[in-house]
Amino acid sequence: MRRDYGYFEEDQLGKPYDVRLLKRLFPYVRPYGFLFLFSIGLVTAITVLDLALPYLTKVAIDRYIVQQDVMDEKPGASQPQRFYVADVRRPNVKGVVSRYPSFFDVEGHYARIRYEDLSELTKADLADLRKGDYAGVARITLIFIGVVICHFIFSFAHVMIMEYAGQSIIHDLRLTLFRHIQGLSVAFFTRNPVGRLVTRMTSDVQNMHEFFTSIITVLFKDIFLILGITVVLLVMNWQLALICFLMLPFIFLATVYFSRLARDVFRDIRVKIAEINTRLQETIGGIRIVQLFLQEKKNYERFRKLNHENYLAGMRQINIFAVFMPAIEILSSMTIALVIWYGGGRVLAETLSLGTLVAFISYMRMFFRPIRDIAEKYNIMQSAMASFERIFLLLDTREQIADPEVPRRIPDKGAAVSFDNVWFSYVESDSVLKDISFTVQHGETVAIVGPTGAGKSSLIHLIERFYDPTKGSITVGGVDIRQLPKALLRGRLALITQDVFLFADSVQNNITEGNPPLSHERLQEIVTASNMERLIQGLPDGLDTVLTESGRTLSSGERQLIAFARALARDPEILILDEATSSVDTETERLIQEATVRLLQNRTAIVVAHRLSTIRHADRIIVLHRGRIREVGSHAELIAKQGLYYQLYQWQGVS
Repeated sequence: MRRDYGYFEEDQLGKPYDVRLLKRLFPYVRPYGFLFLFSIGLVTAITVLDLALPYLTKVAIDRYIVQQDVMDEKPGASQPQRFYVADVRRPNVKGVVSRYPSFFDVEGHYARIRYEDLSELTKADLADLRKGDYAGVARITLIFIGVVICHFIFSFAHVMIMEYAGQSIIHDLRLTLFRHIQGLSVAFFTRNPVGRLVTRMTSDVQNMHEFFTSIITVLFKDIFLILGITVVLLVMNWQLALICFLMLPFIFLATVYFSRLARDVFRDIRVKIAEINTRLQETIGGIRIVQLFLQEKKNYERFRKLNHENYLAGMRQINIFAVFMPAIEILSSMTIALVIWYGGGRVLAETLSLGTLVAFISYMRMFFRPIRDIAEKYNIMQSAMASFERIFLLLDTREQIADPEVPRRIPDKGAAVSFDNVWFSYVESDSVLKDISFTVQHGETVAIVGPTGAGKSSLIHLIERFYDPTKGSITVGGVDIRQLPKALLRGRLALITQDVFLFADSVQNNITEGNPPLSHERLQEIVTASNMERLIQGLPDGLDTVLTESGRTLSSGERQLIAFARALARDPEILILDEATSSVDTETERLIQEATVRLLQNRTAIVVAHRLSTIRHADRIIVLHRGRIREVGSHAELIAKQGLYYQLYQWQGVS
């Protein structure tokens, strides 16, 4: 059973972080698993370097700046005595001690002096006494700089690796999605707006790229950093660490609360973005109708309303994060205030070193930085998960005309086309074609006529296997087309429609695209046979002229001539013309008729005609009415019968 991952924006979506979605990403991530593992190793190294910086500060303060603050409780003393301790094995220290014997107490390799007596030493002696401290601070500084440089190198490598992996995954996913969309049936595209599908291929895929390059990069690093800081704080001073962690439940509750609000708002934004894309696509595609019927103002108002709704949804999202981020910042400041209050008291009570307190404050600032990072990336995470849902629902769509498991072949030449009791409906309750049966022999031209809505185009769609019949069968060369590979079937056919689609490419490529390679001589023969010489001469670069999208700079008749040339280049056995001359002028129709005569030679042809004058020479004419075959015969036979065909002929005033 197909799972609904919210492809249609109006549907109710599932959980914001569905583990099933992440599992489905695994096949795309697996080829780059080594890069992710290497990246995790780099993240671990980066975390260790991040944790080392505050600890180096602690060492510098406690060991060198506030040198070993040792306490000595003497009986009767009003307060503990504080001493500076130095190693007498150092020559400079030994000399200072020898000059001030009354101030120093020597025990083994160490001499100590009260802090208040340090002021009695000369500046030179004090500098000699603390020379080792200066050297220690210098060493710590060099180590600090080395850590920062290594941090930069590892971070750069980590970002580059994740970007490469993310880009590669998205590259593979976009190709998979594009290949899947191309394989979907025509019925799918009749129900789904182009703008919505474009959104899947562009913004949704881009959101997944953001997930891999921004979210995973930040997420792994921040999780490692939070865990590392937690361990270091507990090791340094577990009592103070527990004080720091008092605010974590409030942070968790705030995150859960705001995440629910942000999720609903973000999904509203996704709906509006898809609707904006759809509206924009419809406007551009139908700009002629919009301008012709003076709908610019009304269309603008509709778009303005839709754009304003998107703006309001965006502002709701901004308002949520405008409250959420300061709330996290306040909780962070309150935690640091607790550290200063409790830790400062411990320092004053001489039960905690100043370096430890400074390191704790630095670690707590670092502790809330990844929490803020995760909060800031939350909208991207929401966006990515919503995109996962929609992309995978699209990939789950199985509206495809499937190839047979055991394909068959058709004869190389002389294949007849037969309809046997064919029924077809787009909607189950309404049959468009009803009990259609006829055969087109090899080399025969059969015309299909009938009033609008009779089912002519639907019949053509069945031959091309854009749809499959609801009941009955269609055979080519005696083989049911459902038992033929689509590529094999369509390779034997050529379809020329009333509305010709041309690619934004050169005229030559539009003729040869999808057809066997053509020599220059053969291409010229095709141009001549399709009466394109005058058209080619009028183009600035001849066959190399690049057309605009859909060939809009050409007239309908000129596009039809290119379509005939494209059909000739394929050299099909079966030719299908779907009202190919219904919207062209008389002169162009004459050129097309001449091209048609050449194209139909020794080919099986099915011609759907609106102008009855164009099919008088067909071998047989089939008259459709309300999905059923009403009359069959030659032009003369049907005229003599004076039935439905005769009425259509009279209505068109054909002489």
